[in-house]
Amino acid sequence: MKREFEGILNGMAVALLMGGPGKEREVSLRSGAAVAAALRKSGAHVTEMDVTGAGFALPPGTELVFNIIHGTFGEDGELQGLLDAMGVAYTGERAEGSRLAFDKIETKTHFDLAGVPTAPWKILRRGEAPDCAFPCVVKAPRQGSSVGVHLVGSAAELPAALEDCFQYGDRVLVEEFFEGRELTVGVLGKTALPIVEIVPHEGFYDYEHKYTKGASEYHVPATLPPEMTATIQKAALAACRALDLRIYSRVDVLLAPDARIHVLEINTIPGMTETSLLPKAAAVAGWEFPALCEEIAGLSLSQYPA
Repeated sequence: MKREFEGILNGMAVALLMGGPGKEREVSLRSGAAVAAALRKSGAHVTEMDVTGAGFALPPGTELVFNIIHGTFGEDGELQGLLDAMGVAYTGERAEGSRLAFDKIETKTHFDLAGVPTAPWKILRRGEAPDCAFPCVVKAPRQGSSVGVHLVGSAAELPAALEDCFQYGDRVLVEEFFEGRELTVGVLGKTALPIVEIVPHEGFYDYEHKYTKGASEYHVPATLPPEMTATIQKAALAACRALDLRIYSRVDVLLAPDARIHVLEINTIPGMTETSLLPKAAAVAGWEFPALCEEIAGLSLSQYPA
């Protein structure tokens, strides 16, 4: 892949926002530490800021905010709206795209409208009698990192799953369950990166498997026929277009045994440690971690008027 923005960070004053108030705080702090080191290798003057809500002030002279707050506040459009009001450039998607991608129900609605292949789904509201076929996947629609996600195998397992999901809001997403290979596709601008296959040692790729060392294996690039690789990457790009996402993201996909593709969701601020999935895919494509961070910064800045 061609490097369009090499050197763009040299001498730039960057405020790196990390932490956040949500369930993914510790993951964000790890991502932030890795990104800070990468930005400094690229010559940026970095101020690291542990932000837990709206009451923060950027250092005078900040030229770019590098947002690495995963999940609540940082990824859901709220922080983006605050930064827009401040008139400062920031990395990643703008407020509306962030809001849409963070809400799994909004995401599925836009997938259906755009013809993006995704698993059949329904909305279950608090107080409604559940009408679910089993097995199914029950998800809190506005959480990230597999928080509030439950694989439900029977009616007996459903009440506990719903109780957990409803603590985050009044609506729950219920998806038809499919066995399949768990894949993820990093997207940089209009380019799909090599596909990563995730192989949990047991169960499915939940929060524990994501952040427990040795709980899962990762194959990059995934072992797939070239035509299937191209089809999945095309679906990932179509998913991003459906939500008008333009900067960078990670698209989670399930590949069923009958070769059907189900795009599950899009993460607009994916993990950014050097061993996270997006950086793994970028490395296979020839992008060292500092170069990946430069590209994210350059793509983000290109969305602002000169």
